[in-house]
Amino acid sequence: MQETYKTFLCRWAIVVAMTSPAVPTVPLPAASPRFDTKVVVLLSDGLTAWQELNVTSFLMSGITVSAPGLTGQPYRDGDDNVYLPMLRQPVLVMTAGAALLRAARAKATARADVAVAVYTRELFATGHDDANRAAVAAVGADDLDLVGVALRGPRNAIDRMIKGARLHD
Repeated sequence: MQETYKTFLCRWAIVVAMTSPAVPTVPLPAASPRFDTKVVVLLSDGLTAWQELNVTSFLMSGITVSAPGLTGQPYRDGDDNVYLPMLRQPVLVMTAGAALLRAARAKATARADVAVAVYTRELFATGHDDANRAAVAAVGADDLDLVGVALRGPRNAIDRMIKGARLHD
């Protein structure tokens, strides 16, 4: 069974408290909200580190604009510097083989309530947005050489689509 975001944070907080008593603490909210949707980035097995980061960042830029209200409020530090808002909910980054990426894309595009972003191998060789769109448009959906897929939709539907994927390590 996969570890949840909340469980990971709790375990991390316990380890930090036990091993570093002098570390200042930041109060966490009393209860983490449960989101009706889930956001997942599926990465192809075998990508290099720079490719994983590149694919994840591009895919998440698509997810953040897939519906209004997905980002929170701007951040502000103690000196009153303002920073851009970020996605309001956790993002799972997982890895899977080519067959699972293709199946997840196909299932997601068949549903109106799931947002999908794709990244194909050809996009590593392009240099701008128009070239990226042309590279995707040149290939039929079933023949896309997917190296990443991002999904946002109902939790149970996304869980079924990514069954068999592994948490990225």
